Amino acid sequence: MITREQNERLTRVGPGTPCGELMRRYWIPFAAVAQLDDNPVRKVRILGEDLVLYRDKSGTLGLIGERCLHRLVDMKYGIPDQNGLRCPYHGWLYGEDGVCRDRPMETSRGNFAQKTKAYPVQELGGLIFAYMGPLPAPALPKWDLFVWPHAIRQIATNVIPCNWLQCQENTGDPTHSAWAHGEFFRYVLEKQGKLAERASSELHTLHDRSRLGDGIKELFACPTEYGFEKGTVYSKELGAAKDQVRSHSTVIFPFYTQTDVVGSPRSEFQIRVPIDDTNTLHICYQCYSAPPGVELPKQNRIPWYEPPTHDEKGEPILDYVLAQDAIMWAAQGPITDRTKEMLGRTDVPIVFLRRQLDEQISRVERGDDPMNFFRNDPGMLHGNGQSPESHWAAPDWARKKLFVSAGFRQMFHKGFYKDDTDRYGPDIELVKELHRRIEEYEIQANREEALT
Repeated sequence: MITREQNERLTRVGPGTPCGELMRRYWIPFAAVAQLDDNPVRKVRILGEDLVLYRDKSGTLGLIGERCLHRLVDMKYGIPDQNGLRCPYHGWLYGEDGVCRDRPMETSRGNFAQKTKAYPVQELGGLIFAYMGPLPAPALPKWDLFVWPHAIRQIATNVIPCNWLQCQENTGDPTHSAWAHGEFFRYVLEKQGKLAERASSELHTLHDRSRLGDGIKELFACPTEYGFEKGTVYSKELGAAKDQVRSHSTVIFPFYTQTDVVGSPRSEFQIRVPIDDTNTLHICYQCYSAPPGVELPKQNRIPWYEPPTHDEKGEPILDYVLAQDAIMWAAQGPITDRTKEMLGRTDVPIVFLRRQLDEQISRVERGDDPMNFFRNDPGMLHGNGQSPESHWAAPDWARKKLFVSAGFRQMFHKGFYKDDTDRYGPDIELVKELHRRIEEYEIQANREEALT
């Protein structure tokens, strides 16, 4: 349990708030590049600030204040020009630096002293990032899934009606899967009359997840260079199938979670971006890699999609993993009152997450750089310029283990795509084809191995 003051400190993200000032030290992903295909001007809200994103006719991106300085017209109706965005009312032109570069019908038409709010933006891996903090801006970290070669990608976004920390705390909760994605998943499919159809195979995720609550000895959380790692220690003596340590998803501070390892048939960043105090932009950055020897299906661009959260009757859709998470986050209220919670032994990683967040807020308050704030180095991949090891990197990967048989997220071609957000993705058929090709390659490689 934490105090009301501590809760405010960790959750509020507006200008001048402790957590808001921390967040403004990072490049924040807030839109997919593909979202500008149909309309090159979009209203956005980030960290409690209302802004307008645009792409002008030269291809330059800009992120500026929402209203024209002249008569305060909303710039979401702006007209892209060759070098900026024009107000539709009287044509005042704003560049990506916020400077008003032209004022038609005025005596002095050129630049003048007043400028609107503006923030630097960059593209990476099909996402658009903004830096809203003190200049000079740090380097934009090229985290592995954004740059991993020989892969296809999809980007899913949803607005979750609750504070960002409720979403991010999910990553500090390894044991929630036993119920939210195990017993609750079973309950949902039973109510739909689809349990036998969807979960007859023991490989279905709900079966493995339901067993995650058996035989827990303890949970752990440990700091890493970029965030923290956590997991569960199981004991056969306490009822687990065997003694083992089971790691949970990787955390990259401040708001990234990575599921599965880089380079695998399906890995993902879940990114919890604060829109304001009571709304979160949840980004699923999905990456599907083709190992050496497997031809990658052709992808023309990285598509964006918004998975539906309710059916045609207005009922919540709950038969896939992320939807189950999202409903639990929102069900805690707009901002969870953590002064009333009763934590247990399974909440060790959540306590660690909160302490790490508070520590990094304190660093900014002291004038120090927080974790993962990288002074500009264009050549870096991420903090140390090195990409983590991948069990797919070696040429003999297929002879080591049948990876497709290892988990439902590597068998989308066999119907398991239905259990994830990915099922709504525009390029899910490409993903299924990739998984089919991987399986064929593995089978052939293991046959050849058996004959030698």
